[in-house]
Amino acid sequence: MVQRMIWNQTAYFGAGAISVIPDELTRRGFTKAFVVTDAVLVETAVTTKVTALLDEAGIAFEVYQDVVPNPPIENVQAGVAAFRDSGADVLIAVGGGSPQDTCKAIGIVVANPEFADVRSLEGVADTTNPSVPIIAVPTTAGTASETTINYVITDTERGRKFVCVDPHDIPIMAVVDSEMMATAPRALKVATGLDALTHAIEGYVTQGAWELSDLFHLKAIQVIAGALRAAADGDPEAMDRMALAQYIAGMGYSNVGLGAVHAMAHPLGALFHAPHGVANGVLLAPVMAFNAEATGEKYRDIAAAFGVEGAATMELADARRAAVEAVASLTRDLGNPTTISGLGATAEDVPVLAQAAFDDVCAGGNPREASVEDFVELYASLLD
Repeated sequence: MVQRMIWNQTAYFGAGAISVIPDELTRRGFTKAFVVTDAVLVETAVTTKVTALLDEAGIAFEVYQDVVPNPPIENVQAGVAAFRDSGADVLIAVGGGSPQDTCKAIGIVVANPEFADVRSLEGVADTTNPSVPIIAVPTTAGTASETTINYVITDTERGRKFVCVDPHDIPIMAVVDSEMMATAPRALKVATGLDALTHAIEGYVTQGAWELSDLFHLKAIQVIAGALRAAADGDPEAMDRMALAQYIAGMGYSNVGLGAVHAMAHPLGALFHAPHGVANGVLLAPVMAFNAEATGEKYRDIAAAFGVEGAATMELADARRAAVEAVASLTRDLGNPTTISGLGATAEDVPVLAQAAFDDVCAGGNPREASVEDFVELYASLLD
């Protein structure tokens, strides 16, 4: 069987890594940057850490700061128009998942204007041209959008999120600098950290997983299990480890897919504006329990990565329960919600959520086939 792996051309890691950006822009012959970010990052001077370097180097730039959480189609279309008016020749994404995903969509539409409606990019997009070159600078340790071929856009008119999968959208360069993540509030560090853990676990057990992707995902699980609690409380070394771990997870899941957790989280974000990582945190342990019997020995590996004593030799059923409980315990310790009621959902919403999850592109990668009725049961079990 032929397998494919796609990653950035170049990536830099470590505190202070953003210092390489001006030289890289100059070396690659770019003359003006279009910086895609959000208003909060501008107001808190996080984006300024990058634009100040451009200023010092005499590199022209414009800032597009209108990105909102769960970015809608309109956000992308406005960004496309602003980019075209700017005269820029390179995109710089500064932010978490929303600016990164918006930047990817802008770059793809500019290079492939026949997809200007954005909706037609859903699924595996049939684009012909690579995106406008993107340099991705994440400000959260979670989404790994800087190294994936995926992005998620919200269709507010239809009340749904949709996933776009396109090798043409991957940034040419990622700059993973933990100092860009340091000032994020604790709640955001928790949410994005749980997102990273979900990527690693779903990527490890997804139907498309294979030996190379397993290497990335298992290492990411191990690092996140050991670092997330301390990183959430601001420990710099732990933050540096989380920054790397979420990137490693992205190297894997981008190429092999995800599963039911993401399929269920997307409609929660679209309908209730639930932060994506928070929704993943609610869903991860329950979906792991649902999938357990379809995962072979892999939950044993997950339990061992979490440091469960005796994981290698205990009965498989016990190892599976231990893995689920280790994830549930971490989620509780971090203070993440544990019900969808806490995200705004009610029993009346469950049928709509279940159908949306069933229709989501991520559902197809789940290790255990899930019907609409299965999704109904899972959502209903998470109501207060």
